[in-house]
Amino acid sequence: MADPALQRPDMPFSQPAESGTVSGAGPVAVPALVSLRGSGETSDRIFKLAMVLCGAAVLGTLLLIVYELVLRSGPSWHAFGFKFFGASEWDPVNEKFGALPFIYGTLVSSLLALLIAVPLSIGVAVFTTEMCPIPLRGSLSFFVELLAAIPSVVYGLWAIFVLVPILSNYVEPFLAKVLGWTGFFDGPPYGISMLAAGIILAIMIIPIISSITREVLMVVPRHQREAALALGATRWEMIRVGVLRNARAGIVGGIILGLGRALGETMAVTMVIGNRPEIAKSLFAPGYTMASVLANEFTEATGDVYLSALIEIGLALFIVTIIVNALARLLVWSVTRGQAVGTHA
Repeated sequence: MADPALQRPDMPFSQPAESGTVSGAGPVAVPALVSLRGSGETSDRIFKLAMVLCGAAVLGTLLLIVYELVLRSGPSWHAFGFKFFGASEWDPVNEKFGALPFIYGTLVSSLLALLIAVPLSIGVAVFTTEMCPIPLRGSLSFFVELLAAIPSVVYGLWAIFVLVPILSNYVEPFLAKVLGWTGFFDGPPYGISMLAAGIILAIMIIPIISSITREVLMVVPRHQREAALALGATRWEMIRVGVLRNARAGIVGGIILGLGRALGETMAVTMVIGNRPEIAKSLFAPGYTMASVLANEFTEATGDVYLSALIEIGLALFIVTIIVNALARLLVWSVTRGQAVGTHA
C-alpha cells in the first residue's frame, strides 16, 4: 500500500533535513557515507605507507650490507690493493694475504658442478614435461624440488659418510687408471677433494636448474610442438627444435641461477673440499672456496688486516652473486614475457 505522505504533496516535512530523511525518499545516510569514505582513504594511506616501508626495508638492508663490507674491508684495500685478488699466498702469521686460491677453488668447484648438474637437470625437466605420464608428473616434480629443502649440513654429512668412501674406493682409482694421463685425475685418492665438492654442489643445484627449466618448457606454446610433429619430426626432433630451442634463453638463465647457488654454498663444501689454500690441477687435490674460508677462519681472525682480508673476500663473493642472480633473472624474463597468454590459447 502506498505511503499516505506520497499522496499529499502539500504536507510539510515531518522531520528536518539534518536528521537524514527527505520527504518522499525515505532515510538517507549521507553522514555515514562520508564517514566510510574518510575511513577508507585513511586505510589506503596506511596500507600504502606499510608497503613502501617493506620495500624500503629490503633496499635499506642491502645497502647496509654493502656499506659494512666496504667499510670493514678498508684496511685490506689500503694494504694490498687489487693485488689482493692476484696473490696466492695466505699467511695470517706474517699478515700476507692473497685471494687467488679461494677464487680458483670457487670457480673450479662451481664449473664442475655445472658440468654434472646441467645434463641431469635438463633431462629431468624434459621428462617431466614431455614424456612422464600425467598422474606421475606432480609426484616426480615434488620429489625433485624436495632436494632443495634439505639443509646444507645434511648434504655434508651424507657426503662424508657415503660419497667420500665411494669416491676414494671406486671412482677415483678408476678415473686415475683411465684418465690419469690428462693430469686432472692423478694423486692419492683420499676422497676429500675438489671432485667431492663439485659432486655435492651438483646434487644441490639440480632442483634449482630443473625447476626453472621445467617452468620455461611449460610456457613454450603448444603449437610449436604440433607444427614440428605435423612436418614429420620425431619426438626427439620435436623436443630439440620446437621446445628446447625456443626455451634456450630461460634454460641458460636457470643454469646461471644454479651457478649463483653453487658460488655461495658454504657448509657442505667446507666439509668435503679439504680446506687447503692451494692451486692444483688435479681434481683429487684438496682446495678452498671463498665461502668456506669465511666459515672456517672468521672466528679465528685476530688481527685487523686478517679480519679485513676475510671481509674483502666476502665483499667479492657478494658482488659476484648479485651479478650472477641479476643476469639469470634477466634471461628468464626475456623468454617468459608475454608467453602466459599464449599458453592458454
